[in-house]
Amino acid sequence: MTTATDPAPPRHGPIRLGIVGIGKIARDQHVPAIMANPAFVLAATADPHGSLDGVPAFGDFAAMLAGMPDLDAVAICTPPGLRAGIATAAIDAGLAVLLEKPTAATLAQAEGIVAHAAASGTPLMATWHSREAAAVAEARGWIAERQVAQVTITWKEDIRRWHPGQEWILAANGFGVFDPGINALSILTEILPDPVRVETAHIAIPEGRAAPIAARLALVSGDARIAADFDFLQTGPQSWDIRVDTDRGTLVLSDGGATIAIDGEAPRRADNGEYRALYARFAQIVADGTSDADLAPLRLVEDAIRVAEREVVAPFAF
Repeated sequence: MTTATDPAPPRHGPIRLGIVGIGKIARDQHVPAIMANPAFVLAATADPHGSLDGVPAFGDFAAMLAGMPDLDAVAICTPPGLRAGIATAAIDAGLAVLLEKPTAATLAQAEGIVAHAAASGTPLMATWHSREAAAVAEARGWIAERQVAQVTITWKEDIRRWHPGQEWILAANGFGVFDPGINALSILTEILPDPVRVETAHIAIPEGRAAPIAARLALVSGDARIAADFDFLQTGPQSWDIRVDTDRGTLVLSDGGATIAIDGEAPRRADNGEYRALYARFAQIVADGTSDADLAPLRLVEDAIRVAEREVVAPFAF
């Protein structure tokens, strides 16, 4: 048996990958990124409600595993509440695992996945696609040379546009507005040099739902104060912005990290290849037999929900 420190055996040919969960994020992002990367072959899908033309399809992961014994890896794109069980079964089967964000429904589940993969010597990647946004690396480098005083996060989008009819997202374990909000927190924990912690939170939960439709957080990182405003009912222009005020200037990331502006200069936007970058890294992780699973963004969400003042607001319907 290999261990987490043993080198991976040499590979021959592309990685045969299965996708579990063929919803909007898989179709919009995962499938194009896989198809564009010669390191992978999309060998199968598992979903009781959907399939892809020309790709062997199964109703669930167990059926896919039984029908495709030569799989090398699996990308898990189901709602968060299903991921821990599927990831555990995949690791037990010796498959490398890529997890769409958020890693699992709870921090304890995510930690269990990470520990199980480490004990089994199985490659694991817990993805945070927004960290791969075009301007994030530049922002991290710029901030590293300065003292951060204040950060303001404005992350507001239209649930009906980006998650049409996806009832699970406002159900228990669905994360609600933290499903997009965790993207902001993943960038935050990537660009700031000091750990981030939650001080206070306020969440608004629609009557009859289990997950929040809006949230406001107060956080700290070193001496920096951070205010985050998340909203799932934004119509018109969408807002995915992070403003960082430092002792030597101000930086603004917008468009989810694709655009950067420093000290009032004209914004610079680069083409975003977030998922292409994720799959390039996953290919290397599989080849090296290593893992990459930072759970800091999920920890912040769980802490925010734990300490939050809750408000029941008007019912929501798609």
